[in-house]
Amino acid sequence: MERAFVLPGDVVGSAEEYVPGDCTYARGGIIYASTAGVVNIDKNGKSVSVVPKTNAPAKLCQGDIVVGEVTDLKDNLVIVTLAFKKGYEDRPISDEEATIHISNVRNSYVKDLRQMFSMRDILKAKIIDERQLRLFTGDDDLGVIKAYCNKCMTGLVLKEGKLVCPSCSNVETRKLSAGYGTGVV
Repeated sequence: MERAFVLPGDVVGSAEEYVPGDCTYARGGIIYASTAGVVNIDKNGKSVSVVPKTNAPAKLCQGDIVVGEVTDLKDNLVIVTLAFKKGYEDRPISDEEATIHISNVRNSYVKDLRQMFSMRDILKAKIIDERQLRLFTGDDDLGVIKAYCNKCMTGLVLKEGKLVCPSCSNVETRKLSAGYGTGVV
């Protein structure tokens, strides 16, 4: 069955032999494909999964890393329009909004969200609640990965720990990812 192309509902293995992996589900001792794709059997891990071969958006799960754009700021909440899930960059997420509560921005107290994020910021976050699409940016590698000047909308450059606008010299603060400005997600 390895490397075979399957459709949703096709049998990909037995629950006695394998553990269901990504894009599969088990019912009645049989493992089925939940999406169209190619079967991948991990003999060491004794699991069977399906590698999607469709343009369907990636399924979002707790613990996934996502990238999105800040589209609104409230007193205690950041609204983020999601772009893609890490590892599935070629399968964009459309029309999904997620939120970051002020308590999930850093591992320490945050007084003002506008010091952490701004409109149009591109950020990397971890999903902590897949049903309500709540995000967390407290880890060092999570946070803003691209920011724009609030005065002239030019991309901000990180210089000596500060975000500086190369056009108007405006200095701003954000909850930055350790990978800010590298282009690496």
